[in-house]
Amino acid sequence: MNKLGHIAIIMDGNGRWAEERGKKRSTGHEAGAKIVREITSFCAAHEEIERLTLYAFSTENWKRPRLEVEFLMKLLDKYLKQELETYLQHNIRFEPIGDLRAFSKQLQTTIQSVKEKTAHCDGLVQSLALNYGAQDEILRAFNSLKESDGDITQEMLENALDCKTDVDLLIRTGGDHRLSNFLLWQAAYAELFFTDTLWPDFSAKELDKIIKKFKKVERRFGGLK
Repeated sequence: MNKLGHIAIIMDGNGRWAEERGKKRSTGHEAGAKIVREITSFCAAHEEIERLTLYAFSTENWKRPRLEVEFLMKLLDKYLKQELETYLQHNIRFEPIGDLRAFSKQLQTTIQSVKEKTAHCDGLVQSLALNYGAQDEILRAFNSLKESDGDITQEMLENALDCKTDVDLLIRTGGDHRLSNFLLWQAAYAELFFTDTLWPDFSAKELDKIIKKFKKVERRFGGLK
C-alpha cells in the first residue's frame, strides 16, 4: 500500500463553473471556497493524510482583471476569518506558502493571525499557496543561500523552500493536464491525477475514489521495484 502523507490540489474551474450557469465569475469563486472546507475536513479525518496543499492564488493570477483580483483578496480574508473555528475544531494547523509581501497589510495580518492561532494544532496541516509559483519559490530559495560557503546541496535547497514536504498525490480539477508552476520540486515523484470535474463540483466522495486508485499504483521512484 502506498504511503499517503501529502496531497496537493490545483483547484481549477471556478470561473468556468459560473459562466456555464450564466453567473459572474465571483459566484464560482464563492462556491469553490465552500468546497475547500469539505475537502479539508475530509482530509483532517483521514488517518493517513498529514498535509493538504491547495493552490489558491498564483504569482500569475495578478494578470486577471483588477476587479476579480480585488474580489479574490476580499474572499480570502473572509474565508480565513470564518474558517478559524473549523481549523481549531478539527485540530488543523494552517501554514501558508508563497511570497505574502505582495498582499495588503490587512490581509497579511489576517494570514499571520490564523497561522499563529492554529500553531499548536498537531493534526492535518493545511497549506494555502498564496502568491505562489514554484519557479519563484526556487529562485527565492537560491537567493537566500547565495552567500553560503561552498556548494549548495539538495538538502540546503529543500530546507530553504516554502514547502519542505514531498508530494505523494497531486490532483488537478477542471480538465487541463498541466502543473501550472505548482510545487515543481516537491512533486518530482508525485502521482498525478487529472479530473474533468470543475472545482465547485468536486467532492470528498470523488477525492476518496482517487485515493483508492492511488493506493493501487506501483510507485518505483526510478527503481525497478
